[in-house]
Amino acid sequence: MRFLIADTFTDSLTKLTSQEQKAAKTSAFDLQLDPSRPGLDYHKLDRAQDPNFVSIKVNRDIRIIVHRTKSNLMLCYVGHHDDAYDWAGRRKLETHPTTGAAQLVEVRETVEEIVIPTYIAEERPKPPLLENVTDEDLLLYGVPTEWLEDVKVANEDNILELAEHLPAEAAEAVLELATGGKPRITPVEEPVEDPFEHPDALRRFRVMDNVEELEQALAFPWEKWTIFLHPTQKEFVEADYSGPARVSGSAGTGKTVVALHRAVFLAKSHPESRVLLSTFSETLAHALKEKLRRLIYHQPRLADQIEVYAMNTIGERLYRMNFGEFQIATKEAILELILMASNQVENHHFSQRFLMTEWEEVIDAWQLNAWEEYKNVLRLGRKTRLPEERRRVLWSIFEIVRKELKSNDLITRASIFHRLTEHYQGGNPSPFDFIVVDESQDISVAQLKLLAALGKNRANSLFFAGDLGQRIFQQPFSWLALGVDIRGRSKILKINYRTSHQIRMQADKLLGPEISDVDGVTEERTGTISIFNGPEPIIRKCKTFGEEIDAVSSHLEQWVEHGLTLNEIGVFVRSENELNRAKAAVESTKLPYSILDEKVSTTDGNISICTMHLAKGLEFRAVAVMACDDEIIPLQERIERVVDESDLLDVYNTERHLLYVACTRARDHLLLTSVEPASEFLDDLMM
Repeated sequence: MRFLIADTFTDSLTKLTSQEQKAAKTSAFDLQLDPSRPGLDYHKLDRAQDPNFVSIKVNRDIRIIVHRTKSNLMLCYVGHHDDAYDWAGRRKLETHPTTGAAQLVEVRETVEEIVIPTYIAEERPKPPLLENVTDEDLLLYGVPTEWLEDVKVANEDNILELAEHLPAEAAEAVLELATGGKPRITPVEEPVEDPFEHPDALRRFRVMDNVEELEQALAFPWEKWTIFLHPTQKEFVEADYSGPARVSGSAGTGKTVVALHRAVFLAKSHPESRVLLSTFSETLAHALKEKLRRLIYHQPRLADQIEVYAMNTIGERLYRMNFGEFQIATKEAILELILMASNQVENHHFSQRFLMTEWEEVIDAWQLNAWEEYKNVLRLGRKTRLPEERRRVLWSIFEIVRKELKSNDLITRASIFHRLTEHYQGGNPSPFDFIVVDESQDISVAQLKLLAALGKNRANSLFFAGDLGQRIFQQPFSWLALGVDIRGRSKILKINYRTSHQIRMQADKLLGPEISDVDGVTEERTGTISIFNGPEPIIRKCKTFGEEIDAVSSHLEQWVEHGLTLNEIGVFVRSENELNRAKAAVESTKLPYSILDEKVSTTDGNISICTMHLAKGLEFRAVAVMACDDEIIPLQERIERVVDESDLLDVYNTERHLLYVACTRARDHLLLTSVEPASEFLDDLMM
């Protein structure tokens, strides 16, 4: 007998207490080991819509709903007695007549009428959104037959509620049609005889071959979606690219998942190859390792082929392999040298901030080694225009800095990547056959140069995943100028799996409808759909710090009371200066917390507190974004650094991106708080 688990079971498991979950898991293991075990108390359900639904008693109140046939035994749902019986009384397992995929379908007759808003006499009822879509097309998208009429009369006021009652592939298609898109039909190479083997069914049902697989599935019920590959994304993963390629999309659309599966696909397809999976920070590299481990746990051989490193870490490793040990110049050391050099050069009025930024974003980033190079550089990413005379003065300062670094045997990170780039451009073989980069919007000039040299412009050698709307660490620059041309090989993901419709819609107000890079490649942000609903985000403008602390602590307690575990909650602030406000809010609840930094990226099951920058790449069920005050976001200190007014746009854009990143870490619940005067960005969110 085949043993399966449905995603509805793992979803329902998360709603139980930890003790109830342990008991349910024990019963699930017993069921898999011996379905005919005498101690298992199967109970036929009189009110079940599907005669194959039975319940198993876990304890006095908890029941597991199982679908049992001669050939299959499937865990479908777990919950308190009445809740579990009610769930089974409203659903049935069937094979879709057109697609051939297995579906757990909510029986139309058991659903209360989907509310159609009433209109005052002067208003005209809103028109149906899908009335011109044929039944045949809706069936191709996986809409159950009994829901066709409801779909065709749905309007913008009730289509989200309707979508909650449909199987996932049908809900996604309906929402995409409603927003003007044309859904893709799940590709099926050959007709499948087994309805559980259809690509759509593989999203919902997993065959458990042994106890280890079941234990793995139950160990990460919340994180299961983080490694799920949507069938329509499969072609992006398995495509043959003639040059560098990039997949983009707004937060929550599965870019990291595509990157993970791309790395695994390349390793599988080329068993002797070496694959580098990289990202811009150690925190994100750690998260990638965990997700990769879950993805390939049953294929451990692939772990020997795929190396996961942050960009700085792989740069240091390659440098040591080729050139030996080194000493990196810290930011503090460079600033000290710049101040010393600045004092030696008379009659200039450049501020310390300007000099440091010019060094980081121009001199060091582009590894300029001579006056002629600096004289002619386009200064990409720096809008302030400098005449030759002022550039000459600047170069005299930076030339002193360069000489001091050399005399002290210090090297910058950018120069590490620069020397490696020359090494591999000079004909030395690349240690990697394929390179996949996640969060690519935040890699630096020097890092991209090295990636281009390692890829050597081979087919399929470079694959990037990123979102220009989440660029928070780097100034924009031309990829094309560095030999990385993704034009014609850039794809945009449109389905959001992580963030509720309400949170996504609110966060999108921080960004424009489209974002373009320096090379003119445009990412359209319209047409993205979220596949589930949630509560409306809450924005609280408080009069005092005490009022803000009370508001946040109250929501934290409510979230925990409603079943969220501590590690599903995050509290973010703009910078380390505001961490004490977050700590005070959590401490007032007496709930345990962990403060994340570059070295601490796990929560040990506690509430997470960190800055918005460190929140990048993390996901939580509920998020509180605190201290959204005027002069904190956008940060007044950054605004004051601007020398030329034209640079203000980049500052405001990256600050907006930063708040967008913080908001979109939330799946279900989002709270934003400030102490008046509030950030102007909150007004944008409330529009």
